[in-house]
Amino acid sequence: MDGSEPGDLVAAAVISGAPVDLQARTVRIFRPAKTATQSGDWHGHQWRMDWDILQKGHRWENPLMGWQSTADPLHSTHLNFKSKEEAIQFARKQGYEYFVQEPNVRKFVPKAYANNFVHSPSKLKKIPTK
Repeated sequence: MDGSEPGDLVAAAVISGAPVDLQARTVRIFRPAKTATQSGDWHGHQWRMDWDILQKGHRWENPLMGWQSTADPLHSTHLNFKSKEEAIQFARKQGYEYFVQEPNVRKFVPKAYANNFVHSPSKLKKIPTK
């Protein structure tokens, strides 16, 4: 994409003069799942965009500590958006290839402790203790 393609949207990376490695990146747009210890939905309304890891060998093991190091400045960067459409528009404007991961819909089944003691007309279940 060099800005001469037909269309009304010119990628910002073409105008900014960013290196080619940063222009042709693939981003993932998703809504993060809440952690296992959360019971509410406070942070479940935002969409996040992060960059895929470069596959050209930009990672190495740090000889001092043994940690993974990277030369990718966008490796641990993410952006938050209010809606999926805002994230898609931003990715298009920047000239990134993108894919959207739709969130899994959780099926909520209401439960009550009192249902354990509801009378049923079937035979009584006997549980032997010995």
